[in-house]
Formats: sequence, C-alpha cells, structure tokens
Amino acid sequence: MSRKPLMLALAITTGVLGAGIGACAYNEALGRNQLVFIDDGVLVQQSQAAWAETLRTQKVSNNAAQNVRVRRVGDRIVQAANLTNRHWEYAVFDDSTPNAFVLPSGHMGVTTGLLAIAKNDDQLAAVIGHEVGHVIARHAAERASTTQTTGLILGAVQSQAGDYSQAVQAFGGMGAQLGVLLPFSRSHELEADRLGVDYMAAAGYKPSESLALWRAMAEGRQSGTPEFASTHPSDQTRLMQLQQYIASRGWN
Repeated sequence: MSRKPLMLALAITTGVLGAGIGACAYNEALGRNQLVFIDDGVLVQQSQAAWAETLRTQKVSNNAAQNVRVRRVGDRIVQAANLTNRHWEYAVFDDSTPNAFVLPSGHMGVTTGLLAIAKNDDQLAAVIGHEVGHVIARHAAERASTTQTTGLILGAVQSQAGDYSQAVQAFGGMGAQLGVLLPFSRSHELEADRLGVDYMAAAGYKPSESLALWRAMAEGRQSGTPEFASTHPSDQTRLMQLQQYIASRGWN
C-alpha cells in the first residue's frame, strides 16, 4: 500500500473515532465513560419485538409456582436497581438449557433449566441481578455502538487497501473481533456480575450465593473454547473476581 492511500485511510479512521468521542457518556453505575450513540428508544422497540417473537416461538411454562418465584425475585431486584419506571413482564420458558435474559423494554425470561440449577431464591437473584446489571450498564447500546464503529473503521481502511482489501477484511475483521469486540463483551459480563451482587444485597439476598450459582453453572457447562476467543470470561476468572469483589464489600 502506498503512503498516500494509507494516510487517507488513517484520516478517515481518525474522523470516525472523533465522532465516537462526541458520543461518549458517563455511566454513574459503572464509574466510566461509554461510547453510546444508539438511541435507547430503538433498543426498546427491538426488545419488544424480540419478546413477542420469543413468546410466539418458545414454549411458555404454565407452572404457577415457578412463575410466581421468578416474579417475586424479579420484582425485588428491579426495585433495588431503581428500574420501577417501566412495566415489567415475566415468563418462564420450558427449556432444559439454563438461561435467563432481561430486555431494556422491561421483559424478563427464565428457563426451567436455570430454575433447576438455582437451588434457592438467593441464587436466582444472582442471575436476575446479573441480567438487570446489563440493562443499567446500557451494555446493549454500548455493544451495538462499538460494533458499528469498528465496522466503519474497517470499511475505511479496506476501501484504500487496493489489492490487499481481501486480506484486510479477513485479518482485520478477525483482529477486531478478538482484540476489541470479544474482550469488550467479557468486560461487560464482569461488570454485570458486580452490579448484580450490588442489587442482590440491596434487595436483601445473600451475595455469596452468587458464587455457588456460578460454580453450579460451571460444573454443568462443557466448553473447550479458550477465554481469549469467548464472549464470556472463563469460569475461573469470573469466580475469582466476583469473590474478591464480595470480600471487598464485606459481604458473606
């Protein structure tokens, strides 16, 4: 690549980054700035559509006790996180895969597989607190903003790469994924862990039960994906950092 096209690519990239800096906002819950230029209203609309599609395509459990349990714990966590400014809907999905999700639109889903692992309400609160932490942290908006910015930068460089464009696309995309997007997602997970136990404690649940929950999740998971290529931190990393944070707050 000649020097002139390279300098032009760098100039375009700098412009994209400069626009991103203007979109930085301070998140008090996280204690850091975020690159966010995705409108929350758009995310809410997408979340509502995703919820409707999930209800349509997935089997919803009619187990009254399970639904009451999720709603009881969910309401306490939502109140602790000061998210009572929206109407919340809950659903238990008949699925053996342990999973849970909370959408910015005020929808919360938990699978029967997760309820089977969460032996008490404290452990269920750990999962729900974690998912609510993602909402408070605006991780969905930050993730979307980061992904779009990375795509713009790679596109700017590729447009000036000439015969090297395919290599830039292949290796540049891989480098962006491993160097920016995946590690960023891991940091999101660890932030949600910390916020989750904050909300657990505020709601009157026992934060140390989050360690028992994540250990149980780790025992039931069989994944050979190394941490550097995973969107989630390793179980060892998660448990170590969470244990250190709980100890630093003087919780048991």
